[in-house]
Amino acid sequence: MSTKLNIGLFGFGVVGQGLYDIIRTKNLNLEIKKIAIKHPGKLRSLPSDIFTTDKNEILNNPEINTVVELINDTEAAFDIVSTALASGKNVVSASKKMVATYLDQLIDLQQQHGTSLLYEGSVCGSIPIIRNLEEYYDNELLHSVSGIFNGSSNYILSKVYLESLDYDTALKQAQDLGFAETDPTLDVGGFDAKYKLVIAAAHAYGIVVKPEEILNIGIQNVSTHDLQHAREKKLKIKLVPVAKELDAENVTLFVLPKFVTESEFLYNVEYEYNGVTVQAAFADQQFFFGKGAGGHPTGSAVLSDIAALRYGYQYEYKKALQKKSLNFTNNVTLNIYLRYHDEQLVELLNFEHIYERFYSGDYKFITGKINLQNLITHQQRILDNKAFIAFADQLTGVSLATAE
Repeated sequence: MSTKLNIGLFGFGVVGQGLYDIIRTKNLNLEIKKIAIKHPGKLRSLPSDIFTTDKNEILNNPEINTVVELINDTEAAFDIVSTALASGKNVVSASKKMVATYLDQLIDLQQQHGTSLLYEGSVCGSIPIIRNLEEYYDNELLHSVSGIFNGSSNYILSKVYLESLDYDTALKQAQDLGFAETDPTLDVGGFDAKYKLVIAAAHAYGIVVKPEEILNIGIQNVSTHDLQHAREKKLKIKLVPVAKELDAENVTLFVLPKFVTESEFLYNVEYEYNGVTVQAAFADQQFFFGKGAGGHPTGSAVLSDIAALRYGYQYEYKKALQKKSLNFTNNVTLNIYLRYHDEQLVELLNFEHIYERFYSGDYKFITGKINLQNLITHQQRILDNKAFIAFADQLTGVSLATAE
């Protein structure tokens, strides 16, 4: 039998309104009692008495048993969520940065107070990847989890690759459609994808890693040279977060642009869509596909979590709470492509093996093997030099070549 949920909603932006639109079309055993907002003067479509600017009207209201948190402020979101969990209220959140940053504490709070925090909407919009990792794969040996986790960057890459738009125009279109923020760094810099990767890895492998320990390099330095290189090789460029089990004890996590081959599922994931590939020992390769940007896709994931709370659902974190867990490491060698102009950067990165080196006018690139930790050490220099780096796991022994 389902429990009646009386909801206090924090945030009424794109996702909050998307959620409200979905709820009012359904006959569900729930009711939104109050909506906390930041700007009371903003014109809204609902009666004014449902809104408040005082968080305590929700957090201290004994009638409200469920909090839905959909705001942009990471610290304020954690304060709301932690207070609600500690006071006996269950919570649904879509704040990927907040969940990734404070995941250890959030797991502890749930264990201490017997409350439930669900956050399917924080990772890949409408794709139900968290619950699948938590439930379907709970006893599976997972070799890797990777994919396209950010609809904004994927939209931009589709525009520049398929329609030959310049990067700035594609970014502006993404912003106009509400896929990218005014400051797009979170999306195009790979930060958003990294936060989602942290959350997914916790459920896939039981490891809780601080976001700052994980490499994220985004797509902001992609050039026409890189796109042409991809076309000539019949590849596409996608921003791909990767969680990969290296052996029985170690897992690595990173976010990099990736050259994707025609045989990979991600090759045909375009525009604001997301895709997640799970490589498992017994189930083999499985693929999840759906919209990853926009109010209604994320709103549907939030609603799914709310509906699950009606039946007392909670994450068990079985892998994270077991005594013997995997370790996170950046000590791994990757095949990469580097387009550059600074020869010293190549020396600093210290390639362990070179497959190909190419010079033609102002276009210089090198492919080869490099230690992930070296990329982290020199990450800022890569970005400052407008170099473009991409993961290229399909590389094999290619002969050295130059062109003048």
